[in-house]
Amino acid sequence: MKRAFLVLADGMVFEGEALGAEGEAVGEVVFNTAMSGYQEILTDPSYRGQIVTMTYTQIGNYGINTQDIESMAGPKVEGFIVKESFERWSNWRGDQSVNDYLRQHNIVAISGIDTRALTAHLRTSGSMMGIISTQEADPRRLYQRIKGHAGLGGIDLVRDVTTKEPYHWSEMPWSLDDNLQCPATLKKVVVYDFGVKLNILRNLVSVGFDVMVVPASTSADEVLGLSPDAILLSNGPGDPEAVAYGIENVRKLLGKKPIFGICLGHQILGLALGGRTFKLRFGHHGANHPVKDLHTGRVEITSQNHNYCVDIDSINSPSKQVELTHVNLYDGTAEGMRHVDLPVFSVQYHPEASPGPQDSGYLFRRFRDLV
Repeated sequence: MKRAFLVLADGMVFEGEALGAEGEAVGEVVFNTAMSGYQEILTDPSYRGQIVTMTYTQIGNYGINTQDIESMAGPKVEGFIVKESFERWSNWRGDQSVNDYLRQHNIVAISGIDTRALTAHLRTSGSMMGIISTQEADPRRLYQRIKGHAGLGGIDLVRDVTTKEPYHWSEMPWSLDDNLQCPATLKKVVVYDFGVKLNILRNLVSVGFDVMVVPASTSADEVLGLSPDAILLSNGPGDPEAVAYGIENVRKLLGKKPIFGICLGHQILGLALGGRTFKLRFGHHGANHPVKDLHTGRVEITSQNHNYCVDIDSINSPSKQVELTHVNLYDGTAEGMRHVDLPVFSVQYHPEASPGPQDSGYLFRRFRDLV
């Protein structure tokens, strides 16, 4: 195997083996604690600008298939880091290996490094910029190139992943039951594509929505001109404050239609309500985050992928606008809110899962019932 290096902005160096495409990848290095779902992670548009480390040691043992992607345009990660990659898979749905998939889509990756040590370092020092290279033999030169990188703050990554044209979506979630019938359409929802995962769209269809997806820059007037019954603000990558056009359009839509926000959509909603967001030290990325519903006391195990959080108190000063509905039991950060007067609610985590548990799938039914 060809040698490869991972060099972090603080000077830490990992030497491993080249995986995927040859070349170099620069991005913010984060870790994901999911034990499966690497295909969904690779294709999640929320990872634009980031190099993802998988903490689970064996990646690729069930291959890659064409059904479980979360973006029609293929992988969105900048780079990929694993302990051990499998060339041979053992799943009847598999079509190709992870290595071949990464090569096909020109994603640079590295294997054979101590991902536990890397994860422990990121937890202590925080997520930081890094570079993977299969070309440069001297890690000191890589360090000189990455040490002064300004990072992703203030960069609008949504423009890189949003759809260019509106489109209609009608596909249901994948099921072993080929006879599964789509429910009768109840209401029309317009989805702002800030980097939407396809399983959000599938889940909306599964509860009876007629789904129309529009580009992130679509004006509020254009959205209202489509005569929707409701609006969904999707997930997406990067710093929410950089998506100024999205914040302004959501501000204009408040009170006009019921709104449901997910992840970046939750953050954009918080900013549209006059609040602030802040960056977490190493983010929440994984499929095992416990979140408590403050109304029922029920604890859900959730799928998460975000670096920023909403400061609920900043929205409620000087007067209370929203109610905190969910909290993260790892660090106490806000995971959900609802408006006290308007039909508006949002969550920071991913109720569509993919990967992850489906404890939170009821939120799509709640959205339908609200509408």
